[in-house]
Amino acid sequence: MSDDNTDDARAVVADHYRRFAENEADPVSPLFADWARGVASSPPLLERIAALPRIKRQANLVFASARWEGCPLDPFPAAGDWMLQHWEKIVPTILARSTQTNEAARCATLLPELASIDGPIALIEVGMSAGFCLYPDRYAYRYQVGDTVAELSPPVSRGHDGSPVVIDCAVSGPTPLPTRLPDVVWRAGVDLNPIDVDDPEQVRWLQTLVWPGQEGRVERIEAAAAVVRSDPPLVVRGDLVDELPALAASAPDDATLVVIHSAVLLYLTPERRGAFVDVVRSLPAVWLANESDSALAELTAPLPAGVDPRGHFVLRRDGRPLALTGHHGQSLRFL
Repeated sequence: MSDDNTDDARAVVADHYRRFAENEADPVSPLFADWARGVASSPPLLERIAALPRIKRQANLVFASARWEGCPLDPFPAAGDWMLQHWEKIVPTILARSTQTNEAARCATLLPELASIDGPIALIEVGMSAGFCLYPDRYAYRYQVGDTVAELSPPVSRGHDGSPVVIDCAVSGPTPLPTRLPDVVWRAGVDLNPIDVDDPEQVRWLQTLVWPGQEGRVERIEAAAAVVRSDPPLVVRGDLVDELPALAASAPDDATLVVIHSAVLLYLTPERRGAFVDVVRSLPAVWLANESDSALAELTAPLPAGVDPRGHFVLRRDGRPLALTGHHGQSLRFL
């Protein structure tokens, strides 16, 4: 457990939970926003969360672990009282698990860049979790642009007509939408603890990570897991900085190598983030990063003046910012 459970540590935790409510949960999950504000004003819960290792204090993990152990979806203070009463049961789950949120819908925000690449693609995802984002060519898309809906689906000739995964994404900004799906011929991923889609308990954990109010994502997880089961990728268990060079070297030479990641780099220390950027830039690869701006702001080109990334990820290609994206792929605003 942590050795820095001080007033300062508790204040940092409270600030994290308030920002989580305001910047992430408010627009999509009113219940989690309520929980986060409740935690931020609960000295007993702040004390317990501050006693956890720093990497284990994030709201996503604490709330999912509480739900895994049976916390009812009640508002505060009832939910907070339940957590306090069952804290000794929640802590082992927090320590044993991680926030490996895997959202196939993020492919909608990556697709315009992937579809712009001519010819076959060798796709690597670092921090792959279950690997759902390795299958952008196997999903169907509905892009909402004002009053117009642009649809894109796998062709019948590939045997994937009527994809079980249908992704909706609201789009704004100047870049044209894709008119075709990418030609992904090779898929691989690396993760410290990859999710096995053949293990029902691991899939259930992914579903538990879905926030209240977003139940459609639960169904999408099962549908995406079926896609992965039908054509499993190459999976490497290990550190993304250490394993990426060898994994990239194993990709087919006649395909464009593309490295992707979403919501991964903030889990690394600043030093390891810098090391990762050095590694990925040394590769003969297209690099697509879908991350909080703070994860890469000091390591890549800055956002244009006046662009506020709060509540969004920033999509960057080879370090250059292209768009603001919804955390779960629900929106795409080109810059």
